[in-house]
Amino acid sequence: MKAISTLLVQLINLVMRLLRPGGTRSVIAENLLLRHQLAVLNRNRKRAPNLQLSDRVALGLISQWINPHRLRSVAIIVQPATILKFHRALVRRKYQRLFNAKNRNKPGPSGPSKELIEAIVEIKQRNPRFGSPRIADIITLRFGMPINKDVVRRVLTKYYKPHPGHPGGPSWLTFIGHCRDSLWSVDLFRCESLTLNSYWILVVMDQFSRSIVGFGIHRGNVDGIALCRMFNQASSGKDPPHYISTDNDPLFQFHRWQANLRVLEVEEIKSVPFTPISHPFVERLIGTIRREYLDLVPFWNSLDLQRKLNLYKDFYNEHRTHSYLDGLPPGKYGRSTTNLTADLANFSWKFHCNGLFQTPIPA
Repeated sequence: MKAISTLLVQLINLVMRLLRPGGTRSVIAENLLLRHQLAVLNRNRKRAPNLQLSDRVALGLISQWINPHRLRSVAIIVQPATILKFHRALVRRKYQRLFNAKNRNKPGPSGPSKELIEAIVEIKQRNPRFGSPRIADIITLRFGMPINKDVVRRVLTKYYKPHPGHPGGPSWLTFIGHCRDSLWSVDLFRCESLTLNSYWILVVMDQFSRSIVGFGIHRGNVDGIALCRMFNQASSGKDPPHYISTDNDPLFQFHRWQANLRVLEVEEIKSVPFTPISHPFVERLIGTIRREYLDLVPFWNSLDLQRKLNLYKDFYNEHRTHSYLDGLPPGKYGRSTTNLTADLANFSWKFHCNGLFQTPIPA
């Protein structure tokens, strides 16, 4: 109460003096401002001046009658550090209001267009196992529009509603060293038909382009003769490489296999024993074939399996993007080809593997 009464007395005196004819208003206001600041400083305090609401009101009103050039000289309580702190607070408040969720109509980045968002979401809906980097590569390859994978990820997070039960795919570490058109990787894996018969599949992969050279299929147990026949079937119509990379599976120790490589003048390179990461490319390819294709596509016999694997080989080599190859399909890597770009407002879809995969193409 005492502080409020003192403030009222000072304000009354200020008004009376300012209204007095012939008085120097600026001098009177400076006198009152200095007296009030001294009264504040004489109060009990620890570090900062003990300012109350009434003090702030009084100082603000008094400063209205003071020459701005003189305000710096008579300001005792307010220091430059206080002004800088007040400025930083205003800056923070400005950007809080600018980027607040309630002020989305403020100027800012426009973000991806509606057509681009629809294309990203539709690619993901038609190919649930494709991740953000692959979808970004597809957009860049098919529409000629470079886009960052983080933009795709944000679009999918906001607009894409995934269906339950669709698994994702992990990434693999890469391995050093490749020779163009002179190093193939070979490995075997097994799958089951609808009649529960076991089939062995030999995968032959070109190490440089990451493309699938071919598949060899055999039902039942594999021996040296069957392994050579599978390799010849997978590499039919292709010139043999200078080197071939295999793991330490006992199947690759058969005398017939070693003799077949000597006839073809191919040198075999073995991976590090008990280290699957030393043979990563073909191992990852086998995992991709299983996850994306064979786990979803049943088959009856070896002929049906061979036909379906050939369909997947065409899709993998010519249409499926690869992050290591700068977003190009393996079959187009290292070749000078003209890429036809599509328009986001007018494009169509190409079906692969009987509609299991779909990629956008120019309309």
